[in-house]
Amino acid sequence: MRQTVNRKGAIAVMAAILMVPLLGMVAFAVDYGYLLKKRADLQRAADSAALAAVRDLVPTDDGSQDIAAVHAVVKQYAASNVKDVSGFTVLDSDIEIGRYDPATVYTNFTILNSGTSDTVRVTLRRDSKANSPVPLFFARIFGIVDSDVRATATAVLQKGSILEPGVGILPFSIPKADWDATSRGDIWTVYGDGRIEDDFGDTIPGNWGTTDIGFRNNSTSDISDQILNGLRQTDLDALHADGRIPTNTHIDGSKPCNVNGDPGLSTGMKAAVRAVHGHTKLIPIYDTVATHGANIEFHVVGWAVCRVIDSNWNGAKNTYVKVKKSHAYDGFLRPQADLGDTTKVIDGAFTSAVLVE
Repeated sequence: MRQTVNRKGAIAVMAAILMVPLLGMVAFAVDYGYLLKKRADLQRAADSAALAAVRDLVPTDDGSQDIAAVHAVVKQYAASNVKDVSGFTVLDSDIEIGRYDPATVYTNFTILNSGTSDTVRVTLRRDSKANSPVPLFFARIFGIVDSDVRATATAVLQKGSILEPGVGILPFSIPKADWDATSRGDIWTVYGDGRIEDDFGDTIPGNWGTTDIGFRNNSTSDISDQILNGLRQTDLDALHADGRIPTNTHIDGSKPCNVNGDPGLSTGMKAAVRAVHGHTKLIPIYDTVATHGANIEFHVVGWAVCRVIDSNWNGAKNTYVKVKKSHAYDGFLRPQADLGDTTKVIDGAFTSAVLVE
């Protein structure tokens, strides 16, 4: 005869034994998921704060940068995007500003404290230092009442390299050697009779004139339209059809090309120039110039950033346009795709911000 074993209550004992690890699993699943959600919220806020703040690093005409404004933007975006913490705090020590090292950008990203700043790293935290740790639920059973959560984002300002339709240009021309010898904030005056004067009123030798960035022998109305509206697709088509650029989609700012020009400054563009007083533009830089009858051909070897600050229109000798060596942020500029290559960029021209960490 098989002996019957009384097992009443065995399930209850087993359930009691398993209750502790089951509660631990629930605590882990619920609280871990909650912490992941809070960290994701912080990460999105850090990303948006870094991307917004780094745009404020575009320098002024003299090269200065408003670091206080960058801090203010970080704190504003963080407070706006972290909804569940009233008066969210970002520590000043958690906002790092500097220049990224091109040599380490794809390996061990390093921020340098020299040169023009182009990088913002933001750390948002909920811990004992700021905003208090994130409270937990089931983990309290085991004496764990909260947990630290942090998120970091790093954004850089990309350097402009490619001119696409819409980019703001000033279709004049400046000698490279003299432009390179100037400092940020220096003012140049280009006259209607072809003269160029530096910040001290000294005449700079060389030819100057308007450039035909597009069809040869552009009319005054074409040049005025470029001053007001920027580079046009028809200009790229004309340059490409004439064999002066290899594609009709853009101008590579690091590759030389020849463009025609006209000496002097026509009063027909007065309204256009006056309309862009205070605007930043890209201006072609040439190293050599050839004269063909009444026309000039400039060998353009690069582009530079200037701000149109003033103009006067009263006879060839008294007609002038004043420009200042500056910096620019232009969304129509295509960046140099390789952040580690700084040899093919337009000096002083910044374009879209990008997250790198």
